[in-house]
Amino acid sequence: MTTELSNDEARRIALRAQGFLGAPDRRGGVRGMLRRLGSVQLDTISVLARSHELIPYARLGAVGREAVETAYWSGNRSFEYWSHAACVLPVEEWPLFAFRRRAFEQRGHRWHRMEDAERSCAEVVAKLRGEGPLTTKELGGAKKGGEWWDWSESKIAVEWLLDTGVVVCMERRGWRRVYALAEQAVPAELLAAEPDDEACLRQLVLQSGRALGVATARDLADYHRLKAEQVSAALPGSGLVPVRVAGWGRNGSGATDASGTRNGSNGEPVQAWADPAALAAFEAQPRGRHRTTLLSPFDSLIWDRARTERVFGFTHRLEAYTPKHKRVHGYFTMPLLAGGQLVGRVDPAREGTTLVARQVSLTTPKAVPALAEALLEAATWVGCSSVRVEQLHDEALRAPLEKLLAG
Repeated sequence: MTTELSNDEARRIALRAQGFLGAPDRRGGVRGMLRRLGSVQLDTISVLARSHELIPYARLGAVGREAVETAYWSGNRSFEYWSHAACVLPVEEWPLFAFRRRAFEQRGHRWHRMEDAERSCAEVVAKLRGEGPLTTKELGGAKKGGEWWDWSESKIAVEWLLDTGVVVCMERRGWRRVYALAEQAVPAELLAAEPDDEACLRQLVLQSGRALGVATARDLADYHRLKAEQVSAALPGSGLVPVRVAGWGRNGSGATDASGTRNGSNGEPVQAWADPAALAAFEAQPRGRHRTTLLSPFDSLIWDRARTERVFGFTHRLEAYTPKHKRVHGYFTMPLLAGGQLVGRVDPAREGTTLVARQVSLTTPKAVPALAEALLEAATWVGCSSVRVEQLHDEALRAPLEKLLAG
């Protein structure tokens, strides 16, 4: 029998699965969070902090930024690879991406091509074997001297070796990848494990389902960038159970309003899938403490824009690469999560010891206290002693907001 869920129930299950509902797992810390999510996206943009730092902050609070970096990059506990995008992954997932490493090898090349692939790769392997982990610069430099995509032979070689699993990145120094031979860095029992494609995909679909709580097949595919047919084949053996969510459209897309009703829905719920442990936990404790925080645009709670619209009734777009005069909400707009809903947007910046909210909009005036709480906590976390709000969508809210910010 298929479990029937309201959109509100599905939303709360998703929030709990992502670590935003209930007491935060402080004992597990950043590493526990990474194991729970299975994937934390990396990105070059740094406003308040880089996105991979914002992810644990959003769930655990003002955990020290050095502690975050240490948790990711020390002790061979995680590695960087292609998941939803370039992501930090718990090292236990190394075997699960064997299917992707094999696919790269079968493809035979990236969009870069090497003039002498065998020689270039052999030189990189020899250098890493002889000298240990190295950055691209230490391997001979990343570029030939032209544009950013004009990679050197050594850069092309080491990235190809990373794709195929000969080389692994288990550390970043000053945002530079540090490359090592997988045979020297990945724990031996994980390196030796080579599950077939079907086993890899079953486990990744299950892991995605656990991280999302409730998801359509499309959601599951998006989490680790799997193909639709791979997810369809893996679902029967994944351990996830079928559910239906009222208000979720036939294709798992489309926005919902605050009540959970899909705009334009014909009322027939789409097939979805859930982690049985998440369903059991929700039945035992459907409520809990909600986290109030600003979210990175690359947070796995909201990185899938269609899912975000469906679950939260909230449209969000990253405008960092949009020309400035065409931006609606700002350069690095961070959604405001409060009470289990997305209730606003903040485009932040830093000026010395001041956190600047360049542009702020709220979906309801009732969110002003939550906004002040989120801004003050973020300011403390990044070492700022004051907050300044510049553009506010409703100036009638400025006085109560600034009163709260002043303490």
